[in-house]
Amino acid sequence: MKVFQVEGAWTHDHLRLGQRPQPQAGAGQIRLAMRAAALNYRDLLVPLKGYGSRMQDLPLVMLSDGVGVVDQIGPGVAPGLGVAQGQRWCPMLFQGWQGGAPDAQKLSRGLGCETDGTCAEWLVTDPLSAAPVPDHLTDVEAACLPTAGLTAWRALVTDGNVRPGDVVVVQGTGGVALFALQFAKLLGAYAIVLSSSDEKLAKAQALGADEVLNYVKEPAWGRTVKAMAQRLSGRDGADHVVELGGTSTLEQSLRAVRAGGTLSLIGVLGGAKLDAPLGLVVTRAVRLQGVTVGSRDDFVAMCSAMARVQMRPVVDSVYPFEALKDALAHLKSGKHFGKVCVGIQPG
Repeated sequence: MKVFQVEGAWTHDHLRLGQRPQPQAGAGQIRLAMRAAALNYRDLLVPLKGYGSRMQDLPLVMLSDGVGVVDQIGPGVAPGLGVAQGQRWCPMLFQGWQGGAPDAQKLSRGLGCETDGTCAEWLVTDPLSAAPVPDHLTDVEAACLPTAGLTAWRALVTDGNVRPGDVVVVQGTGGVALFALQFAKLLGAYAIVLSSSDEKLAKAQALGADEVLNYVKEPAWGRTVKAMAQRLSGRDGADHVVELGGTSTLEQSLRAVRAGGTLSLIGVLGGAKLDAPLGLVVTRAVRLQGVTVGSRDDFVAMCSAMARVQMRPVVDSVYPFEALKDALAHLKSGKHFGKVCVGIQPG
């Protein structure tokens, strides 16, 4: 089967189209004929061994997100799991996290990092490490769910407990950010979206953003966003900030959030070192919550909510399987609005 993998050395130059034997479903396993995969920021780091010694030895199949059709069911798969030939299932990024709170064991085996990923024509997994997807979604849309969608869901619902009337601040217009915008509106919350592009902000408003702000035109945006939140809800700032920037944005996020509010720390696109006035955390009882994707149980709950309202992910572009490098370059450019994806058609 065709795969796209890092082979020989940890560099982007060693990211290549390759061949592997077609896998077979063993006892208690299912095989997915992959239909689509989706890219995440982490995929730019993987070819550089960006996650260190925990990563699988080379060769390593790329990507953590994807969807496939069940085409083989191994012996011993429990009927109660509801697996049937022809169903579309997504493998979970963290293969060992079925439910509950995260711990080191549950986070120890991630696709496209500690084990081979989804950029392959077939993938074998345990049905407890995968889950079915809503029927209304296309293959490409379904492929967007396991990382970006689940991260936003975990941030706002499982950990964030966002309620109707809350104000959610979303940084950017990438995959996680737009899922967070859509989930905020689904939950009955207000959404404020930040971007460096007026064109992208107009698109965010079309998706339901209640307020938008260009952070390049207003670098010290924290107080302005706080005032926006006060107009929307009458509270002294935002209830929840989806923090994707890291070092470059954390201080402004702390100025935007209300006393007792929450910052979901998800991304470090602007730097990974902590450089912020911690007094704003302590004296205002702000909660800093790290979010690393979510569990299978979270995924099932998210899919149920999306199916009820026929919610669709925002897809920026779809590249052919052989053009993974071009897809990664587009992701790195930051020009995308929503998810960058790859189509897969097993031969």
